[in-house]
Amino acid sequence: MHVGKKVRAVVHVTQSDGEITTGKSTDEHQLIVKGLPHVSLMSYVEVIGIAESDQSIRAETWTNFGNTFDAQSYNQVCQLANGEFKGLFL
Repeated sequence: MHVGKKVRAVVHVTQSDGEITTGKSTDEHQLIVKGLPHVSLMSYVEVIGIAESDQSIRAETWTNFGNTFDAQSYNQVCQLANGEFKGLFL
């Protein structure tokens, strides 16, 4: 549904080789991010880019959130922002 569109995701990095980064989104889906520099394993990174597929993003910008990011709370906010309280986030 988002392929070809700009997306934003927070990814918990599990593998990074400087070209392709693999990790899990805050809702536990595996994602591949292309275009990130080498990122420390187990770090959380916010990625803004174009969705190439349901599981792949070509990064345009990124922010390192470190390794103490509260992914569960962030995911709950995302669910509210895209559901019952969508009007508050537009």
